[in-house]
Amino acid sequence: MTSRSVTVLGATGSVGASTLDLIGREPDRWRVEALTANCDVDRLAVAAKAVRAKLAVVADESCYNALKDALAGTGIKAAAGKQALCDAARAPADVVVAAIVGAAGLPPTLAAVERGATVAIANKETLVCAGDVVTRAAAQSGATLLPVDSEHNAIFQVFDHAHPERVTRIIVTASGGPFRTASEAEMRAATPAQACKHPVWSMGAKISVDSATLMNKGLELIEAHHLFPVAPEQLEVIVHPQSVVHSFVEYIDGSMLAQLGTPDMRTPIGYCLAWPERMATPSARLDLAATASLTFEAPDHARFPALGLAVAAMKAGGSAPAILNAANEIAVAAFLAGEIGFLDIAAIVADTVAAVAAAPVSSLDEVVAIDGTARRVAADATARRRS
Repeated sequence: MTSRSVTVLGATGSVGASTLDLIGREPDRWRVEALTANCDVDRLAVAAKAVRAKLAVVADESCYNALKDALAGTGIKAAAGKQALCDAARAPADVVVAAIVGAAGLPPTLAAVERGATVAIANKETLVCAGDVVTRAAAQSGATLLPVDSEHNAIFQVFDHAHPERVTRIIVTASGGPFRTASEAEMRAATPAQACKHPVWSMGAKISVDSATLMNKGLELIEAHHLFPVAPEQLEVIVHPQSVVHSFVEYIDGSMLAQLGTPDMRTPIGYCLAWPERMATPSARLDLAATASLTFEAPDHARFPALGLAVAAMKAGGSAPAILNAANEIAVAAFLAGEIGFLDIAAIVADTVAAVAAAPVSSLDEVVAIDGTARRVAADATARRRS
């Protein structure tokens, strides 16, 4: 593989750390343009020095002086603020890894897309909240969108991009999360620590809670609808506890293709970094004999209503997914703070979706506006649950 330049937006998160692990294993192949973080100065500075980045950016401007001091004498430029994030995304890197968690990742990711970059999208909210805006911008700029999520990356690898009309179904697999077999009473009493204890993947707190509610699978269906030319009715979820099969694509002749592998995010990240080539990764190789069996089951919509809420938002389109996502972020944050119960998350999302009318969106400003409205409504709904 030839030498490439890369920017990592969200370098201190789990996806960012895995990306830097791959870069660090073959440093001569990578030129790091920029790394960004919210305000984790220590980890950002260590990472920037390790990969010899040209630029390090913190989103929180109050952290600028600490970052500047940490990089003093290294030759690495320091910057801070939302505009600096977007400027970093516009830097001339061959690949931009968009891994900022939450809606905060939307503006810099869109900036990279508008530049016409190859963008490895690990930020769900980019396509969930502004899928139409992002895909339109990509069509205009010539940007390439590569999915980092293991499920979408799996679909990308086996999808017939030249003949999408031959695809009849896309089936996204879900581990089922830590509460796959839990009763409603057990979930009602669940703690943040229990919700974050994912049985297979090592992820951040917010994503882990989304996995526990199955909201992450709903968000992934919305993403898939934007990434691949299929109708909502052609998208399904199936629970697969072993997380060996990462997704299925079914064709008109009845053939079903799947991508399999051990649950290690370095596999899909490596695929995106090297695309259209492939690169070696240290991911453990799949031992099918040791795995012994692969099981599948339908998701339980009654115990996990977040999935149905997401499907409804996908079918409604427009700003409905952005409203769903904003409400979920507010509710998950409240749950992690110990302010509401686990089952309150989906209830708050349902209340918010019912209260905020969905409408078509054509710009990032419109997405930001509806996101703000939904957050205020969700915060009110959360306050009622606390009282």
